[in-house]
Amino acid sequence: MARMETGFELRHLRYFVALVEERNFDRAAIRLGIAQPGLSQQIMSLEKIVGASLLDRSRRAVKLTHSGEILFQEARKVLAQTDATVAAVRRAGRGESGRISIGYVASAAYSGAVVRTVRNFKRDHPDVEIELQEMELRQQLQRIADGLLDFGYIRSPAPIPSGVIVQVILREPLMTILPTDHAFAGQPIEDLSRLNAETFITPRQPPEVGFYRNTLQACREAGFEPVVKAIAHDFTEIASLVGIGVGIALVPQSMRCADLPDITYQPVEGIGATSDVAIAYRKGEGAPAVKAFIAGHREQVRRSMPSET
Repeated sequence: MARMETGFELRHLRYFVALVEERNFDRAAIRLGIAQPGLSQQIMSLEKIVGASLLDRSRRAVKLTHSGEILFQEARKVLAQTDATVAAVRRAGRGESGRISIGYVASAAYSGAVVRTVRNFKRDHPDVEIELQEMELRQQLQRIADGLLDFGYIRSPAPIPSGVIVQVILREPLMTILPTDHAFAGQPIEDLSRLNAETFITPRQPPEVGFYRNTLQACREAGFEPVVKAIAHDFTEIASLVGIGVGIALVPQSMRCADLPDITYQPVEGIGATSDVAIAYRKGEGAPAVKAFIAGHREQVRRSMPSET
């Protein structure tokens, strides 16, 4: 029995498959870009490696032995899988495949920023798996810093952990939510100071974070210090508390798409403060899919908010 040698390489299979497909040493050598004697030597080397004759050399034309037929069928499978593997690695390197974990606050979803940007990214990167999870903004920021979350949609401002970048992608005007039986329901509100006797409801956040900060800023710009109840878990709870008369709220204008009972949305003139949707991600992010996702947002900001890039 012939002794099997070591040194098996993919090039041996590529040379062999090319020879079988061309059925001629000269044509196969031209296809491979090597000299014909070199191809002959590679085929003989392959025969030594596998320990069997692959070609029936009693014929002028290229004719396979039974061992050669088996190797040809298996070699094509190996080469096809190799090519598929290389292509998959290259797609991953270009950010065309992989997985991105994304957190978001519900109010960012109301703005359309989450669905719109994720949908556009999936259109161009169909092989990237997206995992979406609603999450409080401070939790998002900490999980991004800890490497447990790739990306976040938040409502700024918020304290930013070391190693995390936050960038505003959308600025929204503020408007009020009032009970339907409120004195200003359905009437113009020329100045926010006309509501200075009201209690303003915000999420359970510190004063320097998100809606709480927006509310303080808007009221202080109007010349008064508001009474604030930071008691709501989310926007639905804010709206419910307004509806039963606990207080009123300042929210971004995109919230008006939520048509809930017993409340009305009312614009207020002269509010300079805005509620900003921002993205958050790690500095020096290395995962190609995440980098591609970040790059798409940067381009969006460049087009829509050129003065801030």
